[in-house]
Amino acid sequence: MIDNSLFHNKKVHYHTLGCKLNFAETSSIGKMLSNEGFVKARAGEQADVCIVNTCSVTDTADHKCRQAINRLNRQHPNAVIIVTGCYAQLKPDEVAAIEGVDLVLGMNEKFDILEYLQKREENSSDEIFHSDILKTKKFRPACSRDGRTRFFLKVQDGCDYYCTYCTIPFARGHSRNASIVETVEAAKEAIAEGAKEIVLSGVNTGDFGKTTSEKFIDLVKALDALPQDIRFRISSIEPNLLTDELIEYLAHSRHFMPHFHIPLQTGSNAVLKLMKRRYTTEFFAEKIQTIHKFIPDAFIGVDVIVGVRGETEKYFQEAVNFIESLDISQLHVFSYSERAGTKMLEIEPVVSPAERKRRSEVLHEISAKKTRLFYEKQIGKTDYVLWESRKNDDNMVGFTENYIRVEHPYIKEHINTIQKVKLADWNEDKSAITVIY
Repeated sequence: MIDNSLFHNKKVHYHTLGCKLNFAETSSIGKMLSNEGFVKARAGEQADVCIVNTCSVTDTADHKCRQAINRLNRQHPNAVIIVTGCYAQLKPDEVAAIEGVDLVLGMNEKFDILEYLQKREENSSDEIFHSDILKTKKFRPACSRDGRTRFFLKVQDGCDYYCTYCTIPFARGHSRNASIVETVEAAKEAIAEGAKEIVLSGVNTGDFGKTTSEKFIDLVKALDALPQDIRFRISSIEPNLLTDELIEYLAHSRHFMPHFHIPLQTGSNAVLKLMKRRYTTEFFAEKIQTIHKFIPDAFIGVDVIVGVRGETEKYFQEAVNFIESLDISQLHVFSYSERAGTKMLEIEPVVSPAERKRRSEVLHEISAKKTRLFYEKQIGKTDYVLWESRKNDDNMVGFTENYIRVEHPYIKEHINTIQKVKLADWNEDKSAITVIY
């Protein structure tokens, strides 16, 4: 039983690092704490509790987490500092050793934060609460708001793929999800709170249904049947789970946007095999062709990693040639970071940090060209834009259905509304397309 008199009007500060799942989970924790009397600390106020939701996808992510904890310890010297998330799950002792950290909560313990806070109020000793995430079967729903328009809805958690470079299964556990009925209800709640666009998020989103004997496409169809005026996007989906049936359905969908985010990771079959990915470059190319067959103007973002162990110069050049041949819109480029406990550490040769940086720059250049070409193909067309609350100088910013970033002189009444526009031309710094009504 939670004694909420302990928490009435206590000020809490949240700091989230990493993926959209973390932001969704922090938001859900925030709602839970608010219901028990906590008040979010305003800028400049001293917090009673600081909650840091961490990422550990790379060494750089770990470093940023440590920096954030140290900064919060200086800014809020009297606060109870609670660290949770992937870094806390993977390296609890390392996190606990950071100056100022009072509680370390693993993934299983993250949503029981109130219980652990109450225990600490009653017994102020520093504690680590951490259990084997691979044994958990529980799915914790979460949803976060990004500004006034876009919400990120967690529909799936965990992963059963065990790619050789990745620690996510050890940080988040096995693939699991809520039911379609429960997920649709969560989407309805977000719509009731003002969502105009909901992004379906997960560690391995397309694996939805594994624990409920359902299918991701059936979730898509159930959400598409909602009567409300809402847009949906799929955050990221493995190519082997992006079925032709799903692509064809999305082509005629009422609510789902023509926007795909697909992990490729490398354009070399030899390196895909080293990574233990579940497809070939030929399969991936066919998937891109299928998307364009049914949805010619779809935006396609692709994840790639450079500099993994075993990626020789020959294999990297194969990847470059393959990626250049793809009709895609953007690359999300990541430099490989060695992670303890992964099978990738057994592979040779090692790519130097300087070479990883060079390869990253090569792919960033290719990405910029592809994005520019995709944008230029859209100029002159009409589309529907959801205007966001942020401004770029005196302009408001929004995104078309196929994720073109656009801007227009600020009109207050149009914020958080969907307007039909014509895409006119590049803005001055070529960061967005100007539109006319």
